[in-house]
Amino acid sequence: MISRPLIVRLRNWVGDVILGVPALKLLASHGYQLHLIGKSWAPALLAGEGWPTQPRVNGLRAQVRQLRDLRAAAIAADAGFDRRPNAIVLPTSFSSALEMRLAGLRAVGYAQEARGFLLTRSEPITYGGHALISYWELACRFLGIVRDPPLEIGLRLAATDVAQANAVLRSHDLESGFVVICPFAGGTFEKLDKTWPQFPEFTRGLLSTGRRVVACPGPGEEAMLREHYPGVVALEGVKLGTYGAILQRAALLVSNDTGPGHLAAAVGAPVISVLGPTKPEQWAPWGPTVSIVQLRQSPETIAWPTPEQVMDALEQTIASRLETASPQ
Repeated sequence: MISRPLIVRLRNWVGDVILGVPALKLLASHGYQLHLIGKSWAPALLAGEGWPTQPRVNGLRAQVRQLRDLRAAAIAADAGFDRRPNAIVLPTSFSSALEMRLAGLRAVGYAQEARGFLLTRSEPITYGGHALISYWELACRFLGIVRDPPLEIGLRLAATDVAQANAVLRSHDLESGFVVICPFAGGTFEKLDKTWPQFPEFTRGLLSTGRRVVACPGPGEEAMLREHYPGVVALEGVKLGTYGAILQRAALLVSNDTGPGHLAAAVGAPVISVLGPTKPEQWAPWGPTVSIVQLRQSPETIAWPTPEQVMDALEQTIASRLETASPQ
């Protein structure tokens, strides 16, 4: 199969990029050589997949120049590059389509924000379904095929990230059985806070069981972890790929609606996703290792689960994993 260059603009949040991985794998399996542009953390997150990934520069002129440079390299590698749709824009913003058009790329994307005239082909988007399916369907429409999405994401990790994770865990005397928490959450859902308010209380109860508890704070989250989560082992400065390898070694992750929850599911680690306002049918982590803990709620009232309910889910998940691992 002849390899054909394809430029793909990634989305801006860790969870969205992870949910787009199956679509990227599908495109690659059909002979497209992916050239990705995303946030500064995207190369580390996707290092194990081997796709060339550039951090997106700042400023419209620089962004267009970056895309033009990629286009020129693609034309040099494939004389037919400019004669076919040659880019996919996963964000639904007007600006992301404008950059593609100004760079001379023939991009395919969803018809949002009246940007259809900027795209070579604009596709209607279906609202209410899971985000992973929306990215998957865009890739299918680009390829002209119909196929069901995979049951799991299967994000590959770089060998260097696995080795780094093992070294970090050894340096903190962490073996199997530790629990990772992610009490942080970026952004809001429909203007409502996604942070479980009883996360500190739950963590104190978890520590009282004698189990070691770990967190990987991002930039600016270290002080909050020290103040509200004493006793938790802080692994600071961990890259996303290394974070994924740490999650693979953990008993499980307990997380708010945030990127690490998607990362845990993507690498096959057990994850308990504690949700408040988030709609799981749209934004829950994807895969067979995911457990959702969320109370029924009305549009006017957000009801969070109790620490006891999350602890019950944790104990059930660990017991189930031990039972699966036991020899028959």
